[in-house]
Amino acid sequence: MDFSLNDIQEMMRESASKFIQKEYDFETRRKLSKSEMGYSQKNWELFAKLGWLALPVDEDFGGIGGSVLDTIILQEELGKGLVVEPYFATALLGANLINKFARDDQKETILENVIAGTQKLTLAHSEGHAPFDLTQMRTTAQKNSNGFVLNGIKSVVLDAQNADMLLVVARTSGQSGDKNGLSVFNLTPDTAGMTIKGYETNDGLRAADITFDNVNLDETTVIGELDQAYDAVHRVLLEGIVNLSGEAVGIMEKLVELTAEYLGVREQFSAPIGKFQALQHRTADMFMEKEQAKSMLYYAAIETAENAEGFERACAMLKVRIGNAARFVGQQAVQLHGGMGVTDELSVGHYFKRLTCINNLLGSRDYHLNVLVKEAQ
Repeated sequence: MDFSLNDIQEMMRESASKFIQKEYDFETRRKLSKSEMGYSQKNWELFAKLGWLALPVDEDFGGIGGSVLDTIILQEELGKGLVVEPYFATALLGANLINKFARDDQKETILENVIAGTQKLTLAHSEGHAPFDLTQMRTTAQKNSNGFVLNGIKSVVLDAQNADMLLVVARTSGQSGDKNGLSVFNLTPDTAGMTIKGYETNDGLRAADITFDNVNLDETTVIGELDQAYDAVHRVLLEGIVNLSGEAVGIMEKLVELTAEYLGVREQFSAPIGKFQALQHRTADMFMEKEQAKSMLYYAAIETAENAEGFERACAMLKVRIGNAARFVGQQAVQLHGGMGVTDELSVGHYFKRLTCINNLLGSRDYHLNVLVKEAQ
């Protein structure tokens, strides 16, 4: 199988790599994560100029028409830089859902603004009791003569406090456990009855818990077809797993590089500790875990892009493989750096924190492992 990059993939990889090397060193990232917004609006505008925001959008609506095979290349590079801008939330979740599920008139308006960098989106799907299983949705939108009344709570909504549009998944019909009966609504941050409680996550990014208390919505806020959102949202979340895994692989590559570099300069007994065989074995194990995770990433990306029969299982397998590898590589990197590995001034600990948070997004490693076990029984 040919794993060489095509022109679009190579262009995205080079543009991201140059951006990270020239304008996004670790100290810059630390400052941005501690700022009021949590990232740079100037960088976001640059993302638009570079075409990154257009990558997952169909060509008919001004995009590049890339698949997960294209977006994971960009995600790997962004992972190496620990980029804090909400690319995943806006482009790979929000815009991807609009691209797959919205009506054409909605696509034309929303996607044009996203591509231009003037509108940020976020997908509010996760609930505390069910961070990945959409069929267990408790947020409801009851239909009335004026439209809908929305009630419920969403948790860990990525960058909700900075989003211009929130895509909220709610049950409009059916019972718990049903796939049918889920809909998506378009809300603005100033919607009456909606409370956004924002916070900084452990990896330096932003998220929020959102409460909907008798929020009145008219029918124009419905995205796509009423009651038919499950397949599109579920597909976006599965592609989200692949894209998050691409970021994780980029982080692991950086941790292997940083650890090998440190072992080459840290001395004991008048010699670099990288010459000690026991430490060489540990770095070799880190490298192998990263390579196995990368292989699984490309397998799942190909299965997903080709809509293969077993692509959902491949995504679950990928989440488990990434969870295992990320924990091993992150722990080894921190331990081999010694006490420095957990200081705020060194990037290693920040990479490990991001890996840990990735494991808990879109269903943890344990959640997806349980799914695979149940399927095998």
